[in-house]
Amino acid sequence: MKNEKAVVVFSGGQDSTTCLFWALDNFREVATVTFDYGQRHSDEIECARKIAEELGVSFKVLDMQLINQLSANALTRDDIEVTEVDGELPSTFAPGRNHLFLSFAAVYADAIGARHLITGVSETDFSGYPDCRDNFIKSLNVTLNLAMDGRFVIHTPLMWLDKSEVWALADKLGALDFVQEKTLTCYNGVPSSGCGECPACVLRNEGLATYLSQKSAGVAK
Repeated sequence: MKNEKAVVVFSGGQDSTTCLFWALDNFREVATVTFDYGQRHSDEIECARKIAEELGVSFKVLDMQLINQLSANALTRDDIEVTEVDGELPSTFAPGRNHLFLSFAAVYADAIGARHLITGVSETDFSGYPDCRDNFIKSLNVTLNLAMDGRFVIHTPLMWLDKSEVWALADKLGALDFVQEKTLTCYNGVPSSGCGECPACVLRNEGLATYLSQKSAGVAK
């Protein structure tokens, strides 16, 4: 893969930034694509832009506001509370988001001569999102190749990792401090460790604490 070109679906958060470092370690040339879908805070896009600039990779923003026009969810509406209830989809679920993002990322990849797509979805810590599952990604990979007569490969480096293992991967890639300090995962738009209260922050910070504890004890995976 070292001689090939890849596109990272990039938000500037912990997962996609870890994937970006993974891509830089595995591909000759890496580009990023970020989506403006009317998210609660535009700081996410600016954070992604700054990271891409610092790491010296190209940065493309695609307008996906139509997602916000078609459905109401807590990712795009600040008047909807961020909630997670057992047995129900989280209020942050945006129907079709990853399907659309990866499809448009493939169109962009085709335009710049890349055939590898990297996304930070995970079935281990996926909050119940159906479009983060491995079977969806494999199915979409087949569909994209049929639809575009292409040879795309969708890579999911985090698919079977929990959050502590994602931190471990970042550390292995020499990016632990960078990811910890410069990414934005928080639903309330607070960078680094975030607000500490929303589900994204709780998952991120508990994962980091677990990894650092394991590392200190010499039992990190």
